[in-house]
Amino acid sequence: MRLSGAMEITGEVRDEDGGPPGNAPGRRGVVKGLGLAAGGLAAGAAGGAALTAGGERSLLAAAGPARSPAAMAVPVAGPWRPAHGHVDVTWSVDTTRRLVALTFDDGPMPDWTPMVHDVLDAERVPATFFMVGSRLVEHARLVHGRMDRHEAGNHTWSHRDLSRLPHRKAREQIRRAHAAIARITGKEPRHLRPPFGRLGGSTLSAAGELGYDITLWSIKMLEKTYQDDPPKLVDYIVEGTAPGTIVLAHDTGRRDRLVALRNLVPIIRRLRARGFEFVTVSELAEAAGKGPGGEEEPAAQRAAAPPPGRRPAGSAHAGVPPGRR
Repeated sequence: MRLSGAMEITGEVRDEDGGPPGNAPGRRGVVKGLGLAAGGLAAGAAGGAALTAGGERSLLAAAGPARSPAAMAVPVAGPWRPAHGHVDVTWSVDTTRRLVALTFDDGPMPDWTPMVHDVLDAERVPATFFMVGSRLVEHARLVHGRMDRHEAGNHTWSHRDLSRLPHRKAREQIRRAHAAIARITGKEPRHLRPPFGRLGGSTLSAAGELGYDITLWSIKMLEKTYQDDPPKLVDYIVEGTAPGTIVLAHDTGRRDRLVALRNLVPIIRRLRARGFEFVTVSELAEAAGKGPGGEEEPAAQRAAAPPPGRRPAGSAHAGVPPGRR
């Protein structure tokens, strides 16, 4: 099923960890203003078809309609403005600046979250932590005083697959996590990473209503593949990182994930030796379309930037149509 010739709806397309297939590190650039059919995408009772990254130049997306302002109110302090009417889905950013964003999912948990913070503090590296709200409430002490240089992202309240939930429940997963993250960290999250990287109509409409954009990833730590060969994991990440890359890691979970966390230092130092600067997801987004000095780049220059064999697209834009379905 195709909408407007630029956005494609697929069935379930997943790799072994449920994320976007391929891990193509060069999927960068920006696809903006992709139109949706006037009525949006009709999603089923369980949130509609599962959507994932990996099309030729698009991620896909259509969302359900926006609710009234009263229905969208979120009971947390601060100037949060829900329902901006669209959702940007990004897995890398179109820039020639040598910027990379480290991201960590699923925490905080006592097993490895402290170790990750220790490494990032020692190396003075900012990162974006996509937090599970219920875990943050239980383990709030793990992040107290440790988030100053970092960004807090939303990874839902209880790590439910949003693409399989009806709109109301998907929205509550995001809203409840937002309230916990804002209260405990003092930071208002603006980026949602849906568990398993899976998108559905309910995910997109709920994210749009609550003022979120969606962040996936360009490349991830393949811990299972390289658990017995850490140097090759380091090579894989370093060689696969291009300007605008978003790297996915986890600060809790399966034990094989330790191979990535124990090798963060060589990854960080080798990327720095190549001239890369570490930034948060929001800082990376601000660099879209800009050159090394922060100046706007001509479109032709950006289009020529990706090396041969690498896809230039790094984000897609989905409108959130008005009215209730």
